[in-house]
Amino acid sequence: MKSLTILLLPLLLFAAGPADDWEKIPELKALIDEDTAEVLRRVNAAGYYGVPELNLKKDVNYASTPADLEPFRDVKPYKEHFLLQMEYTGSGRGIPEPDDVKSVKFGFIGPIMSTVSIATGGKSHEEALGIKMLQGTQLAIEEANAKGGYFRRKIPFELVVTNDNGLWGSSGNEIINMAYKDHVWAILGTIDGANSHIAIRVALKAELVMMNTGDTDPTFIETNIPWVARSIGDDRQQAYLLIDYMIRKLDFKRIGIIRSSNRYGRFGVREVRDSCRRLGRPIAMEMAFKLGQDDYSLQLERLKSANLDAIVFWGNAREGGVILNQMRHMGMNQPFFGCDRMVADEFVQLAGHNADGVIAAFPWNPTRDDPKLARFRQAFRKKFNQEPDTYAAHAYDGMNMLIWATQVAGLNRAKIRDILAYRTRPWPGVTGDIPLSAALDDLGDVFLARFDNGGWEYHSREDLKIPRGYIPARDRVTRGSLTGDE
Repeated sequence: MKSLTILLLPLLLFAAGPADDWEKIPELKALIDEDTAEVLRRVNAAGYYGVPELNLKKDVNYASTPADLEPFRDVKPYKEHFLLQMEYTGSGRGIPEPDDVKSVKFGFIGPIMSTVSIATGGKSHEEALGIKMLQGTQLAIEEANAKGGYFRRKIPFELVVTNDNGLWGSSGNEIINMAYKDHVWAILGTIDGANSHIAIRVALKAELVMMNTGDTDPTFIETNIPWVARSIGDDRQQAYLLIDYMIRKLDFKRIGIIRSSNRYGRFGVREVRDSCRRLGRPIAMEMAFKLGQDDYSLQLERLKSANLDAIVFWGNAREGGVILNQMRHMGMNQPFFGCDRMVADEFVQLAGHNADGVIAAFPWNPTRDDPKLARFRQAFRKKFNQEPDTYAAHAYDGMNMLIWATQVAGLNRAKIRDILAYRTRPWPGVTGDIPLSAALDDLGDVFLARFDNGGWEYHSREDLKIPRGYIPARDRVTRGSLTGDE
């Protein structure tokens, strides 16, 4: 037994891994609270092949969904998905930090150059959004380098930028190149829903964290991939607020939808359509349009004949402005509601006075009084001579989250993932607090933006006294009845 102990001792010491010296680095110590320090200690103690002894996040309700909006709400399920945090059980934590690193690289993939593809509905249309996303990311990297770069090595952060050209196979290839040729430690991107889904499946194989800051597709996070996180409120959260306002508060009975025929439009209105049906107000008519068209008379004539109380638009800013003008020209005076992409200068310029009274769901409040937000705006204007938009702000938050996790974890992809996934406190972002759900989705507050007096005004649920459905305090499997009662 004594000889066996002697043989095992070196193996045990090897498995434990090197001790972390973060407490000796003042700049790094300032980033780590007590909870994070304990997570870091347990992650390091797991060694090469162990799994950290960490409590998985467990939500009692998926995406804060009211009981009367739950699918198949009268059926008690055997299992409810997306409530228990995904766990990474691989051996990646045992990969040592490399010695020959000259810079710490992060990947960026986004639509920054014009392309043509079926995935994006023909000619690409998201470059303006992608460029803003890139600018927010660049600002975060620049500020981190000004503070000393990667604290453990005193080396700079570097951004590897690639275009998301709308082709699924090509998007996957870009992730492969960044993972194995550029040796990035995490990736931020992208906006298009289809490409995002492809990218994260490749990131899963490469065991590489991917932070999304621009794709609001609710299904993006429903992939059971432990390497994925999102720092923007999705269309599910925004749709719930919009429907609560339209039905629970304003009591609209006949609602119509006009939306783009691409994935953004199809998936964006799913919760609007499903929520209306579950509340007993099924969508009276839904019309789709192709991106870039100028004449919407066919869609609008049919919507006009449906005798609607309100119309919901889901698409890009340009189409929203053109459609609204054509509606008003045809004598359609119904209230016009829509998605967050309407909250843009292009929509306002096209719609003109017709924009007055328009209401859109929005993932944050950019007019709130917050010193962090004010500093970000000032720095963005100084660097780019432009105002930041929602894509810039969310990218700035997302990249700062990746930088923080890398500083704390060190140069190990699995540990970066662990530090981010097991964070216990909301991230204090310029877009507001970002609490991550068990599925690592942003559960922060969403708002309604209303265009009045020449500008957008942002209102919370509390501001407008918007009622909401009952949100059960227990998951569906353990509830006492099928009606939502406890």
